[in-house]
Amino acid sequence: MKKELRNHLLPLLIIFVLISLIWFLTKVPTIEIILLFLGFLFGSFLLDSDHFIFWFFIKPNIEESRSVQTAFQEKDFKSILNLFKSTHKTHHNLIFHHYFFQVILILISFFVFTSSTNTFTKSFLFALNLHLLIDEITDFYTDKKTLQKWLFAREHKQLSVESLKYYLLTFIILISFFALLLLNSKP
Repeated sequence: MKKELRNHLLPLLIIFVLISLIWFLTKVPTIEIILLFLGFLFGSFLLDSDHFIFWFFIKPNIEESRSVQTAFQEKDFKSILNLFKSTHKTHHNLIFHHYFFQVILILISFFVFTSSTNTFTKSFLFALNLHLLIDEITDFYTDKKTLQKWLFAREHKQLSVESLKYYLLTFIILISFFALLLLNSKP
């Protein structure tokens, strides 16, 4: 779990520091830097809420879900976190960890990044996009079949394992474009 947190928070921290430094030097108001931080913070964790949707709505009757539901009723959040650590890699049918969600997220992000000046919204969307991309890249290098399984869950036709690198490259380019737009945004 520590590795997972490091994989998600370290890139955001580096991007936050770079953007904050540039914004500080160009005299962007401090409130915008705070909004940037808050957007990154909330966006980096929200994507994993689909595991709770899995436990409470998609597969509420499996043993794992019943354990989480009981722990939630008893406010035993440590047990929930431990269950999350031990089972999150086995959840393949998630709402947010899916190619269709990623495409919709990219389209919404493109609209927001090109038409809005709201720092919180931009940084929130950027963190969501980056979180999903990091999950994809991690599984691409550890187990391409697992990536294919959760990214295209519920789909009869799936992108071939050989084509996954082009899929990822496309999203790396798009998210890099969003990073540049975020850096150059004038709040």
